[in-house]
Amino acid sequence: MFPRLRAQGPAALVPLAWLLVGLAHLDAVTDRTVLVFHVVAAVLIAAFAALSWDEMESGVLRVWRDILLVGLLLTVGGIIGLRYSPLRDPFLTTTILGWMVVPGVGLYYTGKRVPADQRAYTAGAALSVLGAAVYAVALFPAAESALLAGIALALVGQTVGIVQAARRPEETPSG
Repeated sequence: MFPRLRAQGPAALVPLAWLLVGLAHLDAVTDRTVLVFHVVAAVLIAAFAALSWDEMESGVLRVWRDILLVGLLLTVGGIIGLRYSPLRDPFLTTTILGWMVVPGVGLYYTGKRVPADQRAYTAGAALSVLGAAVYAVALFPAAESALLAGIALALVGQTVGIVQAARRPEETPSG
C-alpha cells in the first residue's frame, strides 16, 4: 500500500494544495488552516524525499528530488510568513510564485525526456509558468480575479503533469 500511496498521493495533494491557496485568497479558510496545511505539507515533502531518496538518484527523478528540496524550503518560508507578520507578504508571495515556477521547470524538463508524454508535461509546464506570470502581474496593483486566474492555471498545469506521472510511474525514465 505504501508504494501505491507514494505514487498516487501527489496527484491528489497537488490540486488540493492549489485549491487551498485559492480559498485562502478568498478568505474562505483561516490563517491557522493554511499554517497547519503548510506544516503537514512540509512533513510530507520531507518524508517523501527521505523515503524516495535512493530511487530518485538520477535522470528525471533526480530533478524532481531537487524540486522537492526547493519546495521544502519554499514551504518552510510559507510557515515563517504565516508565523511572523512582518514577513507575511514577501514570504507567502515567494512561496506561491516558487511553487508555480519550480514544478513548471520540472515538468518542462520531464517533457523533454519522456517523448511519449511530452505534450502533457509541456502543457503542464506552460500553464504552471503562465500562472506564475499572471499572478505576478496581478500583484501590482492587487487584482483578486487575476490572482485567482494565476492560481487556477498553476492548479490545472501541475495537475495535468502529476496525473500523467502517476498514471505511468513505471515509464518514468532514469536518464
